[in-house]
Amino acid sequence: QVQLVESGGGLVQPGGSLRLSCAASGSTFGRFNMAWYRQAPGKQRDVVARITTGGSTYYADSMKGRCTISRDNAKNTVYLQMNSLNSEDTAVYYCHALHIFTRQEYWGQGTQVTVSS
Repeated sequence: QVQLVESGGGLVQPGGSLRLSCAASGSTFGRFNMAWYRQAPGKQRDVVARITTGGSTYYADSMKGRCTISRDNAKNTVYLQMNSLNSEDTAVYYCHALHIFTRQEYWGQGTQVTVSS
């Protein structure tokens, strides 16, 4: 069992930045592809960014150029640095882990990001 705990969300002004963190329990973090998703009220949950065990990254078009996903396997943590935020980025952001062999997946509880003046 893996537990994912997100942190770093909050209220930020348009144009501002936030760094989200997701800390994973367990000793097999290096075997998980990690991702950040977000869900705005009344909308489906969509991927924001992914990072593989090897460090390859993917970004949704909506966030490309404005965010960076990274991971620190020694700390069992994945990060999402977001810049130039606007109101459309307001959502609950979820951390997701997918085991590369078993395909078992886990979700964090989510952290609220609100972009508003």
